[in-house]
Amino acid sequence: MIIGVPKETFAGERRVALVPAALPALVKTGQEILIEPGAGAQAGYPDTEYQDKKARLAADRSELYRSADVILQVRGYGTNREAGRADLDLLKRDQIVIGFQDPLLSADAVKELAGRGVMAFAMELLPRITRAQVMDALSSMATVAGYKAVLMAADRLPRMFPMLMTAAGTVAPARVFVVGAGVAGLQAIATAKRMGAVVQAYDVRPSVKDQVKSVGAKFVELALEASGAEGAGGYAKAMDEAFYQKQREMMARVVAECDVVITTAAIPGKKAPVLITTQMVEGMAPGSVIVDLAAENGGNCELTQPGQAVTAHGVTIIGAVNVASTVPYHASQMYAKNISTLLLNMITKEGKFQLKLEDEIVSGTLVTLGGEVVHPQIREILGLPKLERAQT
Repeated sequence: MIIGVPKETFAGERRVALVPAALPALVKTGQEILIEPGAGAQAGYPDTEYQDKKARLAADRSELYRSADVILQVRGYGTNREAGRADLDLLKRDQIVIGFQDPLLSADAVKELAGRGVMAFAMELLPRITRAQVMDALSSMATVAGYKAVLMAADRLPRMFPMLMTAAGTVAPARVFVVGAGVAGLQAIATAKRMGAVVQAYDVRPSVKDQVKSVGAKFVELALEASGAEGAGGYAKAMDEAFYQKQREMMARVVAECDVVITTAAIPGKKAPVLITTQMVEGMAPGSVIVDLAAENGGNCELTQPGQAVTAHGVTIIGAVNVASTVPYHASQMYAKNISTLLLNMITKEGKFQLKLEDEIVSGTLVTLGGEVVHPQIREILGLPKLERAQT
């Protein structure tokens, strides 16, 4: 097979789907790698490094799509609707396309992919099972985002993070509050702690208390009934508005005491819950910083403006979007391991592609096949009838 890696076209996207170090494992199985010139340049991977690993450079984007049996990308059509539309006409029937597709919020884009007859896989739908951890791109990118969120906050905060005892007096440590203790939250906690801050964290799932403590934060206990707050795969579930209202009231005191608040609370396929209200922002000290990692899905702060840093009531609110792309070298390295391992899971010892629908990793990520949307959850969103089984 020929595996094609196009240059990402989404505005500001600097990652690349494969890095040179990921190529040998694919080449070893007999695959040919075709790279669009400059695909890895913004992530710090020049064309010569790909050529050194036996990749071939395509003449242009059209040749890459025309020649490739498999397209590996960071942002598939569902996450790149405007610029990605130009690629729709380049797709071939039965071509394999793997990348982030945002299928739960862009189900209509998945339907368009089905109309092109491609076999599309969505990295977001990877089941959270032990065997799939090495393929879990959401967790990889969340790790990068959690780390970078702390650096963004430290850059804007008019204070230093660590406690310092100097001849000029003692500098008190910054106080950081992390809301949401998933992968991004835990990485934010660990990074803030390493920088010397005093860190507190809260999550609607009481089960993560030990994880929060293990990376150096105090778990904030709120007297809330949160049974059933943890969904499939360990993700937080959406709660009703009465729960969130009570949660906000109880969190207000903690928020007011902190210099930095980092919010990471997201519900797969749904708008992010509002946890930090305007009133809570008003209660924070001037110069405080909020970094909202849920900004792309509406934001956890009522005043968040996605993609912008705004100041309200003396508080800077950073609507962080596409954060992983701001650390493109290592984000690409991690993503390349995720996506190449997923593809290798479908390649036989003889080097042939095999669609193993009995494998829950394969069936869980497959969204289109043979001109049909085949993923049950996406079919339900689109109002399509159930399929007996995916077509073969």
